[in-house]
Amino acid sequence: MTLTDSLLDFFLETREHTETICSPLEIEDYVVQPIVDVSPPKWHLGHTTWFFEEFILKTHAKGYQVFNDDFSFVFNSYYETIGKRVVRSDRGNLSRPSVEGVYTYRTHVTQAIKELFSSPQANELYLLLEIGIHHEKQHQELLLTDIKYILGNNPLLPSYSDSFEEHPIATDPQEWIPIDEGIYEIGHASDSFCYDNELGRHKVYLHPFEISSKLVNNLEFIAFIEAGGYQRFDLWHAEGWDWVNQNQISAPLYWHLIDGIWYNYTLNGLQKVTPDAPVTHISYFEAFAFAQWKGCRLATEFEWEAAQSAFNWGQRWEWTESAYLPYPNYKKADGALGEYNGKFMVNQKVLRGGSVATPIRHTRPTYRNFFQTHLRWQYTGLRLARNI
Repeated sequence: MTLTDSLLDFFLETREHTETICSPLEIEDYVVQPIVDVSPPKWHLGHTTWFFEEFILKTHAKGYQVFNDDFSFVFNSYYETIGKRVVRSDRGNLSRPSVEGVYTYRTHVTQAIKELFSSPQANELYLLLEIGIHHEKQHQELLLTDIKYILGNNPLLPSYSDSFEEHPIATDPQEWIPIDEGIYEIGHASDSFCYDNELGRHKVYLHPFEISSKLVNNLEFIAFIEAGGYQRFDLWHAEGWDWVNQNQISAPLYWHLIDGIWYNYTLNGLQKVTPDAPVTHISYFEAFAFAQWKGCRLATEFEWEAAQSAFNWGQRWEWTESAYLPYPNYKKADGALGEYNGKFMVNQKVLRGGSVATPIRHTRPTYRNFFQTHLRWQYTGLRLARNI
């Protein structure tokens, strides 16, 4: 990607796509926050805009007029360096600023960025702009999954869109792909964009193993349910078993058993579960238990990266058996951007691949997503591995 024109076009395309995602919403949908992990769509619209204002415009755009002095407090997410912010669980209480006001804010900042980058800038600013674009792309996926949670927990189970395809069917046969033992290089190696947690390319030794060419599908997961998988303590970690019982978990998120038939809420509304589609909205605990039931295991993130060129991926974020930890020689950036990834490297599992909700030009073989073990509102699934 050349700097200036192409990067600016990428920025404008990204800003437009965020608003396209929100276009099917009713005005009331913009402010709902059912749980702490889900942010209201209005907040996503504001936060992604604040990122550009805070990290680029305030410091680097001469004469820039801040849109609203209160918005840094309202739309800061977790940046301690920046200052105080609305508590995460209170984002749904923000009836003001209005949705219209947030869209006006977006227009104000987008135009200011466009004007700033209409002339050549220092390389530092292009790098900040690129990070901001991919930050917004992350929030585009969160927007879709948060919208799904909001509507999927509405008693009417309303449809968001008739055009979003969540459950692609895989028709190719399942095979076990052998991976030889040896030393493999892990981590981002090119000049293309990546996050800092992908850097520190290093060597790892892998024992021989096999990995499935396909993700586990819904039919296979129904067999796990019917075999009593959610009632067998021996398949679960102790913490996972506590989670199952305390939360009365008996199926993936959004699944409903109606007259003996499994349905699941989708962005198209309530539909019968598609047997051949990859299972999704499962926690790490569930992925681990299923693998135990099958006499298999989850791949480590290093095994996944070493093998990924041999299978298709990108439909589901795939739970791995790896803790989210820094690579060798990992260094956090100075200032607020140093809070982007590094401070979350504890009590989380790595997921690899991407999902049907991941925006185009925002995934790669080295991408390290990460979530806590009980979370499942993202499009999470699993791929089995086994020792040879």
